[in-house]
Amino acid sequence: MTEILCTSYCGEKSTGDLMSRYVSKEMGYGVPKEGWRICLAHEFKEKRKPFQAKDVSLSNVWDHIGLGIRYLKWWYKKTQVEKKAPFIDMFGAQPLRQIYGAPLGGIGGGTITRGWRGEFCRWQLRPGMYHYKTVTANQFTVCLRRGGQTVYQQVLSVERPPTLQGWNWGYCGEYAFYHALYPRAWTVYHLPGQNVTLTCRQVSPVIPHDYQDSSLPVAVFVWDIENKNDYDLDVSIMFTMVNGSGHKDDKSGGHWNEPFHLEKEGEAVSGVLLHHCTTVNPYTLCIAAREQPDREVSHQTAFSPKGTCSGLWSDLITDGRLDSPTGSSPPTPKGEKVAAALAVGCSVPAQGHNTLEFCLTWDMPKITFGSKEREHIRRYTRYFGTKGDASPSLSHYALTHYRQWEKSIEEWQRPVLQDRYSLPSWYKSALFNELYFVVDGGTVWTELPEDADVSGGVRSEDGGLPAQPAIIKEYGRFAYLEGQEYRMYNTYDVHFYASFALIMLWPKLALSVQYDIAGSVVQQDPTERLHLMSGRCSPVKAKNVVPHDIGDPDDEPWQRVNAYLIHDTADWKDLNLKFVLQVYRDFHLTQDRQYLRDMWPICQAVMDSELKFDLDGDGLIENSGYADQTYDGWTVTGPSAYCGGLWLASLCVMCKMARLVDNEETNQRFRDLLDRGSAAFDKLLWNGKYYNYDSSGRDLSNSVMSDQCAGHWFLRASGLGEGEYQAFPKEKIQSALKSVFDLNVMSFAGGQMGAVNGMRPEGVPDRSSVQSDEVWIGVVYGLAATMIHEGMREEGMRTAEGCYRTVWERLGMAFQTPEAYCEKGIYRSLAYMRPLSIWAMQLALDTSQKDQTTSPGRIIASMN
Repeated sequence: MTEILCTSYCGEKSTGDLMSRYVSKEMGYGVPKEGWRICLAHEFKEKRKPFQAKDVSLSNVWDHIGLGIRYLKWWYKKTQVEKKAPFIDMFGAQPLRQIYGAPLGGIGGGTITRGWRGEFCRWQLRPGMYHYKTVTANQFTVCLRRGGQTVYQQVLSVERPPTLQGWNWGYCGEYAFYHALYPRAWTVYHLPGQNVTLTCRQVSPVIPHDYQDSSLPVAVFVWDIENKNDYDLDVSIMFTMVNGSGHKDDKSGGHWNEPFHLEKEGEAVSGVLLHHCTTVNPYTLCIAAREQPDREVSHQTAFSPKGTCSGLWSDLITDGRLDSPTGSSPPTPKGEKVAAALAVGCSVPAQGHNTLEFCLTWDMPKITFGSKEREHIRRYTRYFGTKGDASPSLSHYALTHYRQWEKSIEEWQRPVLQDRYSLPSWYKSALFNELYFVVDGGTVWTELPEDADVSGGVRSEDGGLPAQPAIIKEYGRFAYLEGQEYRMYNTYDVHFYASFALIMLWPKLALSVQYDIAGSVVQQDPTERLHLMSGRCSPVKAKNVVPHDIGDPDDEPWQRVNAYLIHDTADWKDLNLKFVLQVYRDFHLTQDRQYLRDMWPICQAVMDSELKFDLDGDGLIENSGYADQTYDGWTVTGPSAYCGGLWLASLCVMCKMARLVDNEETNQRFRDLLDRGSAAFDKLLWNGKYYNYDSSGRDLSNSVMSDQCAGHWFLRASGLGEGEYQAFPKEKIQSALKSVFDLNVMSFAGGQMGAVNGMRPEGVPDRSSVQSDEVWIGVVYGLAATMIHEGMREEGMRTAEGCYRTVWERLGMAFQTPEAYCEKGIYRSLAYMRPLSIWAMQLALDTSQKDQTTSPGRIIASMN
């Protein structure tokens, strides 16, 4: 067996052992060395449970009684009266299913996830809403023929389902492995006793700096067949697909299939269209293959995916092809499902190789969210139309362009994979595989309607924005969920971390999000609303305050900001600071001066709204309530390390931006605040080794917060933090980071699980709140980036490695990285946005390697 789980950065062996049960010596065709690899027979020993209300410790129950009662009332109204899905469901958290692989499809067109054992098992076709169902009949099957006789026919699945008993199930998983390096994945099947190895390569068009093909709802499956025998073989692969997603609407009736053939530009494709005719958000699935002289493409338009289904099996086993009937299938009766099959065959010479290609597409051009108030047009329709008839063209385009996509993907990934910084293997896997969430985060990418006004009603001449900024008109609107279970779009305090992936890889989408947020800042909604955490009633949206999010997919995103009911808008003072910091970081990396000019007045307005929290005039804002990245249930009084640090960093970038827009008066104003605030910050929070959690003087104020240097992190990511634009003394930052590493990392779980949020100075986790003893994976990646910026590369890598090993190798959470886990027992919020912050580590590595005198936009340029 090839040892692919290599020695870790800190010299320890991987704990994953994911390939220990692989018995074959075959390593597949063209499978890369780097990535996440697992034998199909592997079983994860540790089974964790999601965090639920019962997991609140007795010491914290009293603080949450009011919240619990208010949440229960809201939950009942939402689910039982309104018949909608709550955007956070404390009573219906998803159980851990250790099965997921790389999702299929591009950005913003919906996703279908294929598990690492080969099952089609997670669906996000209805925008932002997930359906967790394995559809048994969705399979690939291989048929081997020699001398006109079938000698082997096998469903390439390790499952033994109770249905479709006429098929040959139970492939031996010890002879296969899965390898993911997103956006591609490989499954290698050695066929026992046949001397044949199949390598299925899964390709999705997720290409940095590409704003056309990256939007396409397509995926290609390339099957490389290696015949190690001394005789020729005829090999067929059959792809079966149910019309639907395993949802109850599969049986709603009226769905139908039809074969198609499309020839243009000298290339022909054929396959079957599966029309899913629901009242809301109808779509067409399509399975297709390219026609070539030495390939035989055949199909079965419709079969019933229940019972033994032996007819389809016999059809293939007879001659390695399907009957290929003409004409459409009749619409399904209510209560019945329909499926389709496509087979492609070729000859593989003795000791030779051949390739078969399939494509899966889904065309849902127009979408409505839960409120059904308005129709949105997906981005890919700009190139393939809005009529819902694009599947043949999408398939043709994918099958004739996927090699070009792969070339672009390889060119993008090569500098990292070739180890230019002596990067450890786990990091290469983490960097690319965590990127799955850009596509599979309930992501929507839509065109800007002609009647839309994103300015919030305040025009440019009044300190606002254009009604339709050029960036959004050209590149569309982009939104992704806080998490697949925390269904709020563009949750801004979390996007602060995740945004590194967008600004480095799709910077136009990052700027589009910023324009949308900026437009909502100037809006206000005086409607009084009860907030679940505090029990207070307050306006839905205050003016010059950044919204927590832009809405819920079961309602109407972009129309009603701040769907979040847990906190009052005024409690999220850190959001304004995060907006200012992102504005400058994004300018620094893109050098887009129009963007800076547009955002400057918005930044001034939100900073002015923050100044009212400088209660004693010392230049440092004070916290109240849940004002920042606190642990749920811990009220902060006075300045805190986190929010205070963000404030000082924001003052620093305001000084820089004022210089860039030639506003010396504003520069001096914020310089004065920065000087006074920095002195107060040190006086109130510095204890000689690190910054205290807060300045209240309570017993736990001196807890060590892992994220205490977040403000400095953003300064360094923006090319600041030193000289004239330094907010924190370098020696104090390095001392604080060393304290975090020694206590939060190395004194927690043997140094093997990343950094715990809160640690007491005596070396035990802070368990005073619901979240203080959690590890937040995205925060850990940001912490690691900060360490790398400060020359603590080994410590940064060790810190981040603990999270990767825990999530991907030990807990079986591949392609569903959660928001948090504890040392034992539980996790919280699977498939979460924040871990995209691993791209901040790459930015730190890049900037530490490059000449700082070159253009600030060098990182983006070098990746384009």
